Amino acid sequence: MSELHPSIVALVALAANIAANHPKQGLCQVARLRDLGVPEAHIRTVVDIARHIRDEAAQTLDGRFDEELAALLEAATTPAAAGEKPRVPKGKPLGIPVAEAGACCTPTPSGQSCC
Repeated sequence: MSELHPSIVALVALAANIAANHPKQGLCQVARLRDLGVPEAHIRTVVDIARHIRDEAAQTLDGRFDEELAALLEAATTPAAAGEKPRVPKGKPLGIPVAEAGACCTPTPSGQSCC
């Protein structure tokens, strides 16, 4: 198996740090990329795509959470549930699906494709 070029590894790590909201945001990778001679435009493109994916994921999760929350709150106000609180078993997720049907992604605000 061939090893990836250090610049590819640093670009992937930068994108992953940004998309994962890592507290250091991949700043050490930016320094490494500069040392490796990666053009600033390439670094900015990776940052743009990673932020877009992070923001799109957050919006999707927030939307699904809001839908599930509204359903739980409405169930708590129906006559059948009078006196009962909606319960989510401890340690159990709300059952919010993450994957969405349709296109794998949308372009970033600057028009970059993330697919």
